[in-house]
Amino acid sequence: MILPTRDKMEAVMKQSEFANLNEQDQAAVRAGALKHRFTYQELKQIIDMFLDFEMWGEPSIREIFRKKSGKVAFEAVKKAWRELKKTPKSYDGFSGSPEPTREAGTNPVAIEGGQLGFGACPVASEDTRCCNLLTLDAAEGCGFDCTYCSIRYFYNPKAVEIDKNFARKLESLELDPHRTYHIGTGQASDSLMWGNKWGLLDSLLDFAECHPNVILELKTKSDNVNHIISRKIPANVISTWSLNTDTIIDNEEHFTASLSRRLAAATEVSEKGGLIGFHIHPMLHYDRWQEEYGALFTQIQEHFVPKDVVLVSLGTLTFTKRVIRGIRGRKMQSKVLQMPLVKAASKYSYPLDIKKEMFRFAYEAFSEWHKHVFFYLCMEDIVLWPSVFGYEYTSNEDFEAAMISHYLNKIESRGGQRCSRRIPD
Repeated sequence: MILPTRDKMEAVMKQSEFANLNEQDQAAVRAGALKHRFTYQELKQIIDMFLDFEMWGEPSIREIFRKKSGKVAFEAVKKAWRELKKTPKSYDGFSGSPEPTREAGTNPVAIEGGQLGFGACPVASEDTRCCNLLTLDAAEGCGFDCTYCSIRYFYNPKAVEIDKNFARKLESLELDPHRTYHIGTGQASDSLMWGNKWGLLDSLLDFAECHPNVILELKTKSDNVNHIISRKIPANVISTWSLNTDTIIDNEEHFTASLSRRLAAATEVSEKGGLIGFHIHPMLHYDRWQEEYGALFTQIQEHFVPKDVVLVSLGTLTFTKRVIRGIRGRKMQSKVLQMPLVKAASKYSYPLDIKKEMFRFAYEAFSEWHKHVFFYLCMEDIVLWPSVFGYEYTSNEDFEAAMISHYLNKIESRGGQRCSRRIPD
């Protein structure tokens, strides 16, 4: 549909993130839209491309836009945009930033809550190899602000809600004593950043103590381990850290603990006798990715020994259309969308050849750990497994069984825990 009138053009702009452009880019888009008589879809794409260049800290494309006319202008802008997406991003001279109004450590609020949030992993898909993780939502929303994270687009970004009756609801949860459960609490929030507010951590640790058939995984980007190391850590609790390079943490993982603080926190838990694990997720493809991820993998192996580490998972950026729109709708500096995006199991991610290169590099860097630590790809295409690991699982159930078997062996090496129930008032 051609947009011949100013009124129709303005209507399209109101439905887009046009207002997030700077004044000069807004003027260029308005003038160009009237001059070149773009279609509805072309104008929407032009606005998105202008937004991307601004968010990525790149020189504006308005000069390209002004020097061309009609379809030539649209194609010239699109070519420049595509070329930049295909080129590995560089963080040299770039300073990632959250929205100016976004503050660190959003304060959690206590709510009555409904039913206990217990069920299948919300990103599970039949199109990827999945470990069948079960999730337990102790909190909804996160005080950190990672530019790529989908949590802020599914929950209220301005508030974190914690069910003050969580402990009592968890106490009444009925589990099959003949089944082994792998449960994670880091899908709807960060597992440790809130500490023991409203008895949150005590209730989870007590739950693990009382259910030896549960493998409880606490996933975090924080260094808030004071409470968890203040008491005996149940053998069936695995504390895991999502790790990334300093470049990515500084530019894309706002308000999180630094890499050195995350590693120090993992060391504290390990020295206390707790099992630990690491999620190298998401790996980002940028100009110095091999050098910097290689240094990260060396650091991990210098700090820890395989007997204390249960798992290392690998994964990368994956977006739904909703999350992509949400990222563009924020006034922040981020290069997270400066990447080639292709369809991946009804979502969007890197092409398979880039994923294969990154994951294979990571796995080979941990060659001395292969026989002692469980490695896996998190929610990645099934075809990647043989080329990365040299093996694959024929089904999600086989993958789950292998994972649980390995985890249980590590847990059993630490001995059992005595049940001691404590429910806060």
